[in-house]
Amino acid sequence: MRNRFDLIIFDWDGTLINSIDWIANCLQLAAAECNCPIPERQAAKDVIGLSIDHAIASLFPEAELVLQERLIAVYQDLYKTQELGREHFFDGVYEMLLALKAADYQLAVATGKTRAGLARVLKSTHTEDLFEITRCADETASKPSPKMLQEILAHCNCRSDRALMVGDTIFDLQMATKAKMQAVALTCGAHPEYLLREYQPLLCLQQPAELLKLLI
Repeated sequence: MRNRFDLIIFDWDGTLINSIDWIANCLQLAAAECNCPIPERQAAKDVIGLSIDHAIASLFPEAELVLQERLIAVYQDLYKTQELGREHFFDGVYEMLLALKAADYQLAVATGKTRAGLARVLKSTHTEDLFEITRCADETASKPSPKMLQEILAHCNCRSDRALMVGDTIFDLQMATKAKMQAVALTCGAHPEYLLREYQPLLCLQQPAELLKLLI
């Protein structure tokens, strides 16, 4: 894979940072607080990667819009009770990002988080300066639409065949396929390996830092 790509686009939750259990927990707690049926653990994980409004609508399709909006607000308040810092990165992630940046790769983030949520965690992990561009679900289309990848490609002046998407969900892989981009799947996040392999990623890795020896 050396010299094959110029731009590496990462998902955030479950890809760079070990936050999937916390997100699923907050979704379940929000359901309990709003007197809604509490989703099973894997069901909560299955919607991670979508924008929060799409995730809540998927988990609670019978809930009226007002209740869905309350679920979103309660979830966001719960999520902010724990600050995720650099210590929550998967092993070797920060060092990998530094090494890729030093090797002249352009780095970007494509996430289902809100802009406010991503800004908060970029600040807490001190990684704002590592990425050329970041795109969030509330400022463009939610995954699996390819729109955020297309916006990143345009900003970086990069062809889709010279860019690589790295993510832990089928939404990342679907998005990459629609953008005519290769993808690497990670099994450390929300979706199981057997499901990720159905979307024919270039590679399926256990940990994000494994990318380093493949790219440099």
